[in-house]
Amino acid sequence: MSRSGADLALLLLGGFRTLVDAATVELADRGHEDVRPVHDFAMRAIAAGADSASELGRRLSITKQSAAKTIAVLQERGYVARDPDPRDARRKRLTVTELGFDVLRQGEAIFDELRDQWAQRIGTAELESIEDHLTALAGAQPVRFDTPGWIARDVGEPA
Repeated sequence: MSRSGADLALLLLGGFRTLVDAATVELADRGHEDVRPVHDFAMRAIAAGADSASELGRRLSITKQSAAKTIAVLQERGYVARDPDPRDARRKRLTVTELGFDVLRQGEAIFDELRDQWAQRIGTAELESIEDHLTALAGAQPVRFDTPGWIARDVGEPA
């Protein structure tokens, strides 16, 4: 059966969505029912140096207002904190809390478990072959959601 290019894109997106949805459910079962994928992206960006709403917005390609709302949710839930900037007392900088790092670690472990489940379903060699082919087609570097402008990237720009 021949599929279209659009079908391929939707299958890849469906695989992503299946893993993310399963990870979100498992994270909820482990006591973090309030965590969504955007929270993971935001915490990773903050841990990588996005220490203000403006910088988080740039890194996630969202508005400063959306970034501020995400920060407020994460702060309310104890995943990020606003600490005094040691270089400028007038400024508060964002940091990921130990609870936030714990959620990130748990999420990574869950994705490893989901990968193992997929390997059990189709075979380790088959899954590794799919990963090898995707690497050859999309590049060795995974998509980073905390990179400035990742979603608004110019079409001609390399992946």
